[in-house]
Amino acid sequence: MKAVQIVKPNELKIIDMEKPVIDSGNNVLIKMTASGICGSDVGIYHGTNAAATYPRVIGHEIVGRVEEVGAGVTKVKPGDRVIVDQVVSCGNCYACRHGRGNVCGNLQVRGVHIDGGYREFIAVPESACYILPDSLSDVDAVMIEPTTIAIQSCSRAQLVKEDILLILGCGALGSTILKIARLSGAKIIVADVVDAKLEEALANGADFAVNLAKEDINKKIRELTEGYGVTVSIDAACTKDSLGTLLEVTGNAGRVVTMGFSIAPTEVTQFKITSKELDVRGSRLQNKKFGEAIQLILDGKLDLNGAVSHTFNFKDAQKAFDFTDTKDPSIRKIVLTFEE
Repeated sequence: MKAVQIVKPNELKIIDMEKPVIDSGNNVLIKMTASGICGSDVGIYHGTNAAATYPRVIGHEIVGRVEEVGAGVTKVKPGDRVIVDQVVSCGNCYACRHGRGNVCGNLQVRGVHIDGGYREFIAVPESACYILPDSLSDVDAVMIEPTTIAIQSCSRAQLVKEDILLILGCGALGSTILKIARLSGAKIIVADVVDAKLEEALANGADFAVNLAKEDINKKIRELTEGYGVTVSIDAACTKDSLGTLLEVTGNAGRVVTMGFSIAPTEVTQFKITSKELDVRGSRLQNKKFGEAIQLILDGKLDLNGAVSHTFNFKDAQKAFDFTDTKDPSIRKIVLTFEE
């Protein structure tokens, strides 16, 4: 079968590899239909994702149809459309024993530490499979995985109705966080450098928008919060300066949630954290949030249709990544498809 492999940073190849076979552990064989390009995939391609190992078949937003199941499988059957949980945890370490398998001490993530979804077939345990709602196409269903990331970040932020939330960045991640955050009833401020993205965020439920290239973010946040600062901030931009910005604009007793994987040094001071007694929390991947995301769709509280802006056949992955690098303002979400 064919697969997309990052051989080493900035070297992408279409390779031939053995089609997987099911066994007692990976007892569901899935024929891939769609897999998204995430910012972390771009980071692996460019060598800026510190968690990745090479060579690697990437892709952790994994959608397909069940092709074959092993003996005793009851959760899914051949023909079912499914999305796959990307997290593989050991179940035994401190994090796992405390219900936080997404940061397992022996963590393996499909498409990062072990081969992922940019291939024609993948075999996984039935416990990793979630049946898709009929209301979503396979392409749009890719957005369930980033939705779980958004649910995780809002969970880590302990977001509630009385909060004033700043989402820094209105790209694919930020816009997905917005969809989840607005369900809390919190007041939401978004910030970005692209007016079109800010306008889209306002149309999708944000209360206020700040253009970082045109306005003083600190001054603007003070104006919008009666001088206090936001009570929660989530970094969906993950730039060198974003953490410092959030520490500045988050008010006393607030929570700052980081999501980036950059290893570039960034300058922060203890004073900002200690004097305000801020909680600075990482949010990584998701912790069994697929069922929650799918239930929101089934309940009519979340609509993921139309979030994908571009599709490429997986054999044209190089073109897709090259296009991603252009940072064309029309890009929202790019998905690789596997149908001939």
